[in-house]
Amino acid sequence: MHVLFAHGFEGSPNGSKPTYMREELGWKVTTPVMSELGWNIEQETEVLLRLIDEHDYDLVSGSSMGALAAANASTLRPELDLRLLLLAPAFGVADLWREGAGEKGLAHWKSHGSVPHHHRGLDQEIILGWDFIETADRMSWPKLAHPTVIVHGLQDDIVPIENSRRVAAESEHVVALLEIEDGHRMQLAGPRFLEAAKLLGLM
Repeated sequence: MHVLFAHGFEGSPNGSKPTYMREELGWKVTTPVMSELGWNIEQETEVLLRLIDEHDYDLVSGSSMGALAAANASTLRPELDLRLLLLAPAFGVADLWREGAGEKGLAHWKSHGSVPHHHRGLDQEIILGWDFIETADRMSWPKLAHPTVIVHGLQDDIVPIENSRRVAAESEHVVALLEIEDGHRMQLAGPRFLEAAKLLGLM
């Protein structure tokens, strides 16, 4: 099985989840650098679209913001035959960042056009343009167009599980929402990947 995996905002292509898919399940996994074109969700979605348009994948998966990019790719390519596995998807990311920045922080961000942000995964400062918020406002709640399994942790303190519940309730394409005892990093999700693949008719 060939998987296209999109890592999260603070993640990397060699993270624990694609590594589990490769080493434990024997799946072939393509893992692009999601910030290749920039940090906003539109740019991250474009990274996936370029690959999806060039190759056939059995499964498109992702974690957090990468999962949101995968969901947006589904919205933008409804004609393709795709299957999605979304791990703690960052639905509602605009509201989450707005809340984190606060009213004064948002005003400063907008007036200056960008703000510095310490990226924990890279352990360095990056610059986030105001386009980060503008694209998030448009792309926080994509309409799924393909069979999808969502796995979300009940202890997620970054993206509320209620956001995935909302999408699951509103979308006819969500095959299952698997709620597990885990946090946002989804360190315990690996054993559910095979279950998700079976639910999607891939095994």
